[in-house]
Amino acid sequence: MSGATRPGLREWLLAEEPTSRAQARAAAWYQGWLKLRANTLAMIGLAILILLTVCAILAPWLATHDPFAQDLAQRLKPPGWEGHIFGTDSLGRDIYSRLLHGARISLYIVLLVALVAPALGLLIGTVAGYAGGWIDVLLMRLTDIFLAFPRLILALAFVAALGAGIENAVLAISLTAWPPYARIARAETLTIRNSDFIHAIRLQGAGPARIVTRHVWPLCVSSLVIRVTLDMAGIILTAAGLGFLGLGAQPPSPEWGAMISEGRKYLLDHWWVATIPGIAIFTVSLAFNLLGDGLRDVFDPKESAR
Repeated sequence: MSGATRPGLREWLLAEEPTSRAQARAAAWYQGWLKLRANTLAMIGLAILILLTVCAILAPWLATHDPFAQDLAQRLKPPGWEGHIFGTDSLGRDIYSRLLHGARISLYIVLLVALVAPALGLLIGTVAGYAGGWIDVLLMRLTDIFLAFPRLILALAFVAALGAGIENAVLAISLTAWPPYARIARAETLTIRNSDFIHAIRLQGAGPARIVTRHVWPLCVSSLVIRVTLDMAGIILTAAGLGFLGLGAQPPSPEWGAMISEGRKYLLDHWWVATIPGIAIFTVSLAFNLLGDGLRDVFDPKESAR
């Protein structure tokens, strides 16, 4: 009788295991959301970022003027409700409309860097941590070389070599942003690779590539998500710095850093030309930091309790 019931029991367990895992994962996500929702500052940051995303998507419909249209008769008009909410710049272009379209450029840069830099850092860090030996030494010394230079200075060097432009700016920022992710991924991998479940997986015949991609990477994601969110403010500031120096998005693109660069000549007499894009950069950077702190409390409660 026991022999007849064992196959049925095994089939029942195999059928129930994916469901229980999915339920546990869904419960964990729900508990994390409840904890994040209880953090008022994190929710403020999330609301600002959602508003930024909506404004960027609906920019053609929310803008009151053509962001590229010049009207020298309306140049350097102060903010007001009559015609230009945030005023105009030195060429008579509407600053409000340019801010909305500039949000698209900022989100484009942030999303691309957030996809490229963590993926590169995760690959390098996990390979170094799992392989060990001379591979670890070589990859970590390469990481140290990149960390030895200030990010903006290194990005300037890459953009100078690649040429000015928004795509080259994204590539340059990605090439300077990956070392911290590699450090985090390596530290997580060193902790995980000697775990009992890794030894069990290795005894079942799994190779290094399968172990790293299927079992090590998922355990490193939470730490990288926190770091990515906290780094978004630095990425925006670096992109704005490149635009300010004329090495990012090229005119007449309404990039926020380039708008500040143009308005610095009129800062004393016409403060709104440079101040309003600066406030936009400050607000978005603050929102990413607030959301990053909230996510750190959710994914790493031990770190937040220190």
